[in-house]
Amino acid sequence: MSFLEILAIIIPAALYTAAPLVFTALGGVFSERSGVVNIGLEGLMLFGAFTGVLTTLMIQDTVGAASPWIAILAAALASGLFSLLHAVASITLRADQTVSGVAINFLAAGLSLFLIKKIFDKGQTDFVQFRINKSDVPFLSDIPVIGDIFFSRIPYTSYLAILIAILVWYIIYKTPFGLRMRAVGEHPMAADTMGINVTRMRYIGVMISGVFAGIGGAVYALSISGNFTGGTISGQGFLALAAMIFGKWHPLGAMGAALFFGFAQSLSITGAQIPLLKEIPSVFLIIAPYVLTILALTGFVGRAEAPKALGTPYEKGKR
Repeated sequence: MSFLEILAIIIPAALYTAAPLVFTALGGVFSERSGVVNIGLEGLMLFGAFTGVLTTLMIQDTVGAASPWIAILAAALASGLFSLLHAVASITLRADQTVSGVAINFLAAGLSLFLIKKIFDKGQTDFVQFRINKSDVPFLSDIPVIGDIFFSRIPYTSYLAILIAILVWYIIYKTPFGLRMRAVGEHPMAADTMGINVTRMRYIGVMISGVFAGIGGAVYALSISGNFTGGTISGQGFLALAAMIFGKWHPLGAMGAALFFGFAQSLSITGAQIPLLKEIPSVFLIIAPYVLTILALTGFVGRAEAPKALGTPYEKGKR
């Protein structure tokens, strides 16, 4: 097997598995740039996956192939509203943000499993008929060499995730809105002095994180798993959180780290097709993403600077 043939296997698989991580990591960037720690990305992603699958099952007989895309929007809305619980606890009630995020994870898991049991009378949903399938990009997939590597057998959500990451970079670093958001995460008192509503900006940051995490969960469920169980989202939210930290709270850095972790996840899928990896026991390929996450964070987090007010509740008039 040639090197180009190996790339044609690995890169599409990496882009395929990385898309949910990219969306969720971008959500984390919004929340933490505004100064609110969001450990609850896992739970928000899980709730998005549940909502995405449930919505698809409810409307697929009516709208057909469009149902997964409508379901992604429903998941974004549902997780955005769900994230308000974290926002109220962390911003208004000034609770410990880490504890609130952990509570969101437990609540999302318990609530989704309870609803599955009530609706389907079993521990999982049915499989959806219409999924976000791998596709070839017209014209671009016909380009010699790179067409087969970058534009074949990849869901459109992967390209959308990359484009949105660029858009998020522009919003955060090139617009007044992004400047205000970064200001409340770095020095909320100075921002307040300049007339910026710190509480509102932080609420917006947390809700946007919920929207993106919901999209990430729905994309995972509707492109990779095809249904929802209690184990559908099992660590992907934490991988996205690690990608955000590894990417130094920067949208493009988070995207790059998510692509790296997506590549690590794809090894368990592609390993049997690659000569050098087929001899490695599959269990090692399954745990590879988490081992690489630990190694990456151990090597790079010390050099990354979080927003200075991250995790610190803001009380007007208090230093």
